[in-house]
Amino acid sequence: MNTHSPRAGFTAPAKKQLGQHFLADAHYVEKIVLAVNPKPGERLVEIGPGQGAITFPLLRRHPQLTVIEFDRDLIAPLTAAAAPLGELSIVHRDVLQVDFTELAAGGRIRLVGNLPYNISSPILFHALDHAAAISDMTFMLQKEVVDRMAAAPGSKVYGRLSVMLQAWCEVTALFVVPPGAFRPPPKVDSAVVRLVPRDPATVGIIDPKHFADVVRAAFGQRRKTLRNALNGVVDEAGFAAAGVRSDARAEQLQVADFIALANATAA
Repeated sequence: MNTHSPRAGFTAPAKKQLGQHFLADAHYVEKIVLAVNPKPGERLVEIGPGQGAITFPLLRRHPQLTVIEFDRDLIAPLTAAAAPLGELSIVHRDVLQVDFTELAAGGRIRLVGNLPYNISSPILFHALDHAAAISDMTFMLQKEVVDRMAAAPGSKVYGRLSVMLQAWCEVTALFVVPPGAFRPPPKVDSAVVRLVPRDPATVGIIDPKHFADVVRAAFGQRRKTLRNALNGVVDEAGFAAAGVRSDARAEQLQVADFIALANATAA
């Protein structure tokens, strides 16, 4: 989902195939900018600037900004409208092909974005792959996705996304944005969330790939007990070593339990 503001300086029709819904409510634009609260010297990278609803207010506060935009029709108007405000660097690529670590150039970046509904989860997992190069992420997504991201064990929406993100990041849901704030309005509520990557030294995951495999298998058949869902992945000795009951179900486990299970069975 891309963005638009009445102050952006240009308009363009939304492209359904790109999942575009342009943010048009100045109140929510300001709330997002205040949530980001950029400081001098920080490296800001916005995913999907669209028509600049968040881009231009950020440039007024922080006159150096990199944006990643896939829609070639938005490149020229973004460049022209940003010129009086500050230095806008545009990366014209699919965000899933952008190397955030390379973009950080040995430092750390802050990610901001109004993420397309259709690829929001892949973008989140792509960012996790580069968490060491990211200071924090402030994203607007479908509220249902944010609910899953921040869910606690025992919740109906606690699942693979919850565990994977919370293992690597502190996840905080900030506020809801209603459909009427967009043009055209989507059919669902949106929400803004902040993710702060944890210090890799404190995460405690021995083998990230094996951890991801354990979490995926556990929630792949969430109605089954872990003994059955993780058959061939974790044996009884592994459950015993991790201190996790094999007759429990995935949604009952804390994030730390999944880390313990993965570490106890890492090769």
